[in-house]
Amino acid sequence: MCKKIILVGYMGSGKTIIASRLASVLRKMHLDLDSLIEKKENLGVNSIFKTKGELYFRQLEHQVFKSLIESDDEFILSLGGGTPCYANNHLFLKNEDVVSIYLKTSVEELHTRLLDNKSSRPLIAAMEEVELKEFIAKHLFDRSYYYHQAKYIVSTDAKSIDEIVEEIKNLVA
Repeated sequence: MCKKIILVGYMGSGKTIIASRLASVLRKMHLDLDSLIEKKENLGVNSIFKTKGELYFRQLEHQVFKSLIESDDEFILSLGGGTPCYANNHLFLKNEDVVSIYLKTSVEELHTRLLDNKSSRPLIAAMEEVELKEFIAKHLFDRSYYYHQAKYIVSTDAKSIDEIVEEIKNLVA
């Protein structure tokens, strides 16, 4: 079996929860890139963006991601939604010891999921319902190329977390 399983996808696609459940099922370590960055900086992602800027965050994100990819560790990693889109991070998804999986979720499904918990996501917290849907659609279009660099695509629409985990388990077995 591969050493590194990496989940990519838009916010709300389920990367963190699915990676966590998958790690439990496969008995592997689960890492979350945003959490690792927060720990390293002793600041939340939103605070890093506000105080140090997006460029600083993206450089840091690239450094942390690169060091994980270059390590000999085995893990399941959930990336931030934008990670593959910057600093050529999408190229790491093609590495030989990496199985990358795009959790593909429709605009409608993402809209429903994010509408329910947008207050915890500063990027979209103040958006109206219609504005949110347009924002998601545009972002997904812009990021589609990068997400599709993953080796596998798993649709998450109308599936339970357990069904998605089972599908991924079958891909990586």
